Amino acid sequence: MTMDMTHLDLAILTEGIDIECKLAIGQDGNGTLPKDFWESYSAFANTFGGDIYLGIKELKNHQFEAIGINNTEKVLSELWTGVNNEELISCNLLNDDSVRIITVDNAQIIHVHVPRASRTLKPVYRRNNPMTGSYQRQNSSDILCDAETVKRMLAEQVDNSRDDQLLANFNLGDLDLDSLKAYRQIYANLHPDNARNQYDDIAFLTSIGAWKRDRQLNIEALTTAGLLMFGKMISIQDVFPNFMLDYQEREHAKAEQRWSDRLTLDGSWSGNLFDFYYKVIRKLTTDLDIKIPFKLEGDLRQENTFVHDALREALVNTLVHADFTGRASIFVVKRPDMFGFRNPGLMRIPIEQAISGYESDCRNRKLHQMFHFIGLGERAGSGIPNIFEWWHSTSWKAPYLHEKTIPYEQTLFELRMVDLIPQEIKDELQIHLGEKYNSLTPEELLILATASSETSISHARINGIISEHSHDLSVILHKLTNDGLLKSNGYGQGMTYHLAYKILLSSDDVFGDSGGLEVSSGGLEVSSGGLEVSSGGLVIEELKYPIFSTLKELDLQLKQQLEEIALQPRTKKQISVENMHEILISLCQNRYLTLKLLSEIVDRNEDYLRRTLNDLCRKKQLTRAFPKNPNDPRQAYTAI
Repeated sequence: MTMDMTHLDLAILTEGIDIECKLAIGQDGNGTLPKDFWESYSAFANTFGGDIYLGIKELKNHQFEAIGINNTEKVLSELWTGVNNEELISCNLLNDDSVRIITVDNAQIIHVHVPRASRTLKPVYRRNNPMTGSYQRQNSSDILCDAETVKRMLAEQVDNSRDDQLLANFNLGDLDLDSLKAYRQIYANLHPDNARNQYDDIAFLTSIGAWKRDRQLNIEALTTAGLLMFGKMISIQDVFPNFMLDYQEREHAKAEQRWSDRLTLDGSWSGNLFDFYYKVIRKLTTDLDIKIPFKLEGDLRQENTFVHDALREALVNTLVHADFTGRASIFVVKRPDMFGFRNPGLMRIPIEQAISGYESDCRNRKLHQMFHFIGLGERAGSGIPNIFEWWHSTSWKAPYLHEKTIPYEQTLFELRMVDLIPQEIKDELQIHLGEKYNSLTPEELLILATASSETSISHARINGIISEHSHDLSVILHKLTNDGLLKSNGYGQGMTYHLAYKILLSSDDVFGDSGGLEVSSGGLEVSSGGLEVSSGGLVIEELKYPIFSTLKELDLQLKQQLEEIALQPRTKKQISVENMHEILISLCQNRYLTLKLLSEIVDRNEDYLRRTLNDLCRKKQLTRAFPKNPNDPRQAYTAI
């Protein structure tokens, strides 16, 4: 079935970690499945999933053109035959909804969505050999996996729990007995009547999964979990050479800021997970009451808040979900604005599933059990959603759970103590909404506040801020519109929303035939009764900065200033994307510059430049003067 997919905008299309474009026209020009399709299929399946578009050509300036496929049935037949051929690819992850024909610029394109493979199917590989046919996605490239990565995937596929292995020849001498004694004391305090308290050390370790007996070989020894939880650093590193624990405290909210306090494997303490947890949790929760209002229960101060609970849960999660065979370290950071947690290894389930909760695939189940025995770690599947719920009870930025494969596979969890709604925006909304303000739900308030700070919002933008189901989010936006708090523009997936009490400019308002804004009673007002010209720019009351349209309209001083900023792209045909981004942001500081002017000043094609500017707008580094018409050729941009 052919369908129109209007949201595939070639002007802003970019190949990356989850998008790949292939020409796929074949030697006869009618279409064929490219040979390297299966490399991309394997790479997406083994990484985060992604979309492959067949029939799109990449041009020299990194733009794309829809060439289309003349014989789509032939290509689809090759695709379905190949994906079901285990001699070609190890498994079929596709269904009827994964593949469709779409129309882009009157050309027929085949869109293939490759889902992320479950751990029981990884690695997905070519030609019957996982060691030579497994790929992963890195940036916009399909990279052949090294042997270590493939072996790690195979281990994940086979082992439900990675920490239950018996370690022959590892015994009580490999443990830090003070750590074991401290654990047993905590356990006894929590469970004073439990029979385990009377066991000797080996019986106790056996009962919690830290010691194991192999009946066939008639040997008994520590388990991997027991060694990690209570072991000496040197013994742990005999089994896991890359084992590293690192806590850093930084006084400023900068990634590159040098630490002011640090705990790492320096030989001054045991180096096991039990001691690391208790040393780090004390550091994380020190001075929390300065930043977080405490609660009273009766006349007594309640010391533990949801933040304490969230930090405990996040730290336990970091330890029990780590892949200790990986090369990344376990890393915890405390900054004035956030708490950050990193563990080696990717998630075993999709991030969306982890956030929704109550389905879990813990990598180290015995470790999780040991923490649970001493009152730490929620029941399987509930930890992450609880943290999101606790953070949701404030107006702080939602937690950010994500994965990286470069330089090593790792999972990162950020808990930011950043108020999403500045007080001035709350005050503004209260003034304009009156009594309606007090009846807003937290989700509604956050949507309206975002619309206030960003002028215009979309369903996709709000979906990235609020952890609501897409349908529920649509219902909230519809309600706010019906209640007269939001106004909508456009239709379908291109629909945007803005605050009803704010006037949203369009390019026609500024550059229309009348030469300026049309003034009517209750309508828009302009400075001095019309458009005021300042240093070659148009000053409009509804915009914070003047708009500059073309290079020839600038006064000499400003022109020289902009040309100096843009010297590098004006004198070089190729510069890095990062440099171009920095230059465009500098050019747009404290002024609106149109696409035409920016094209002239940096000496780049308008179509290419629009794609770059759209990318900066998505990253919230630039904002548009006319959000109702994002791709208007008269669009102007300013730095945020």
